[in-house]
Amino acid sequence: MKKIRQHATVKSILGIVILLVLFSAIVLTIGYNTLSDALLQQYSEGAYLTAKIASQRIDADDMDEYVQSGGKGEKYTKVLNDLDRICNSSGATFVYVIIPDTKDYAHIDFIFSTINHESTYKVYDFGYHRETTNDEYKEKYRALCEKKSEREMVIRDQGYIETGSHITMMVPLKGSDGKVKALLCVQRQMDILARMRNSFISKIIITLICLVIIVILVQSIFLHRTLLRPLKLISGEATRFSTENTVSQKKLTESISNIDEIGMLAGSVDRMEEQIQEYIDNITRAAAEKERVSTELDMATRIQESMLPNDYPAFPDRDEFDIFAKMTPAKEVGGDFYDFFLVDDDHLCVVMADVSGKGIPAALFMMASKIILKNNAVMGKTPAEILKDTNNSICANNQLDMFVTVWLGILEISTGKLVAANAGHEYPVLKAPDRKYELIKDKHGFVIGGMSGMRYKEYELTMKPGSKLFLYTDGIPEATNAKEELFTNERMLNALNENPDADTKQTLLNVRIAVDEFVQDAEKFDDLTMLCLEYKGREN
Repeated sequence: MKKIRQHATVKSILGIVILLVLFSAIVLTIGYNTLSDALLQQYSEGAYLTAKIASQRIDADDMDEYVQSGGKGEKYTKVLNDLDRICNSSGATFVYVIIPDTKDYAHIDFIFSTINHESTYKVYDFGYHRETTNDEYKEKYRALCEKKSEREMVIRDQGYIETGSHITMMVPLKGSDGKVKALLCVQRQMDILARMRNSFISKIIITLICLVIIVILVQSIFLHRTLLRPLKLISGEATRFSTENTVSQKKLTESISNIDEIGMLAGSVDRMEEQIQEYIDNITRAAAEKERVSTELDMATRIQESMLPNDYPAFPDRDEFDIFAKMTPAKEVGGDFYDFFLVDDDHLCVVMADVSGKGIPAALFMMASKIILKNNAVMGKTPAEILKDTNNSICANNQLDMFVTVWLGILEISTGKLVAANAGHEYPVLKAPDRKYELIKDKHGFVIGGMSGMRYKEYELTMKPGSKLFLYTDGIPEATNAKEELFTNERMLNALNENPDADTKQTLLNVRIAVDEFVQDAEKFDDLTMLCLEYKGREN
């Protein structure tokens, strides 16, 4: 018996050590990756911000003049000095402007080149002609020059050629005609990242080694004196019960005199044997019901998602406009919805709506409302007529007295004229070209489903090329943090105007990031639904 106990002790300790080693490896891996990702994100965002600031100091339309100046002249010198100040104030290693050979992107020419004064690397002179570093850089240059991307980044964690580990952020410099004239690049060394990662790994390894040694010593004594024998009895009884499925005649508490948690466990096993047969049927039924509900909720979520437009670009053959929308339900399914579709070749219908309530009832009401709205819209009706007829249809069979707020607009694509009507929904937000986002305080009609026979007023907005329309539900301004403060329309406008020139997808992402940072860990009570429409107009 003594040998058996010793063998069990060794096996128990060995198992704990293996678990500790695995846990240590997982912690180390997660911590290493998290720290690396966080630092790399900080580096990349800092480099991108530096690139954006630097790009504002360069008029791309003057690029030919800079080239012809041969790196001289007052205008060229002013830009070079500006870039030099930005490079040294931002912590960047290099800030430079290049013109790639767009035939095969195999060579680049340096137009501007600045370096951090504390750096030991060399700076390239004006007109320096060199081969592109590798194929990765070629593809990045191609994506920027051919306007497939608004920014690109290259990471060299182990260094390359004459520099150490670094990141290079690249943005295009576009002229007033929209063409890419050159590329602005910001390089930052990652020496701090490497030092912090190495320090982190060293501290974690030392801490975990000490922890393993302490745990082995303490656990050996504990297992030997207090745990192994009682646990063996409990394990044997559990094995017997799982095989025989009968209550034991001799209770575990008669053999185990511990008054600690082990004794409590022994008593729990005794009670389990007495109660388990009574509970097993209830547990089986409860598990089956839970699985059924979970399956139905999952199916409801997928059905709801399939009801909303989710393929982007939504209209790949239409260059006159761009649109992007996103709905995040507070529960598995929500009551918010959006829609956009072509009524005909020259008219785009856009809908943003919010159903009262949450969960399955709201989702079902949302689907019915969406179908009725679209059926009325495709018949060629005006926004006011669509809302009126939809309201009458819903009121005719609304036994649960639910309602939905709706903003609906129809854009005439050829002219940019937008005719809209509002049934108790949030104010839309409009950005005119070269201006900031502003609320359009339109007149609200009564909610859909509240009372039959209601009429709705229309109004017109003119969207010039470059205009953007932002629609949302009350889950955005009414998002609440732990202090029970509301996000408000003011914060929403601030988030939109931090980067008013962002594309439609990035615009929604900017607002979502601002909401998440405001709410943080507070529970989300309402759906978050947004839509952004950019009108580009037709080319002459």
